[in-house]
Amino acid sequence: MNRRLVLATVAVALIAVTAGCSVGPFAEELDEEEVNEDAEYDWETNATATITIDGGEYQAVYNVTETSEIEVYEEGFSGNEPVHVRAVQFRYPNGTFVNGTDLDVRIDGGETVIELPDENGSVAYTAETRPKEFGSPVLVDGSYEVVLPPNHRTDNFLFGHVSPDPSAKEVVGDRMHIRWEDPDRNVFVRYYLQRDILIFGGLVAVLGAVMIAGLIYYLRQIRELENKRKEMGLDVETEDDEFDDGPPPGMR
Repeated sequence: MNRRLVLATVAVALIAVTAGCSVGPFAEELDEEEVNEDAEYDWETNATATITIDGGEYQAVYNVTETSEIEVYEEGFSGNEPVHVRAVQFRYPNGTFVNGTDLDVRIDGGETVIELPDENGSVAYTAETRPKEFGSPVLVDGSYEVVLPPNHRTDNFLFGHVSPDPSAKEVVGDRMHIRWEDPDRNVFVRYYLQRDILIFGGLVAVLGAVMIAGLIYYLRQIRELENKRKEMGLDVETEDDEFDDGPPPGMR
């Protein structure tokens, strides 16, 4: 019995290690082809970190100063988890840039480490994000700006949320820009497509109409039932109640 328990415990531990561990013989590895992918980034940004979201992915551009490496990770239930980056590039202050073939990009524990060829410049990468949500720890000191996909907003409290409170929000073209000057904790944005509000409002209106119609039908059925009872004499009141428990006649 004890032997079976030990074997079961070892099996569970082995599954946990192979599923979640990122060091040792089961270490996760980045796909070199993905790391070396080509991508076009907007290097002319006015924030230290600029996150541009499109669909289920985002492009991140970080302007770094006196920094030899950057650790990219997400916070999970069991600790930090590495972000699987691709199309990694570094831009020197003189405007030239190199891609992942000339950069050391690796997973180390719960982080993806990008070693920079120069302590000053800009580093960029592409990664996936959850649908209509973006969250990230503060990876570099300075200002952060998140650019939402076209026609997406955060203003409706039921569908949108921004944390911490931003320093500024503005719409440029059809994109909303959310900016923090110096965030002191993780940035998080939940956003929605503007037409989603119209669809939701329409569904609420239809549901409300159905409920009202159902209530009217229910009240009408009750009224018809009451009328039928009256027609059948089931609701006729008599002066003397045959079930009266009072004293017999002559003794009242």
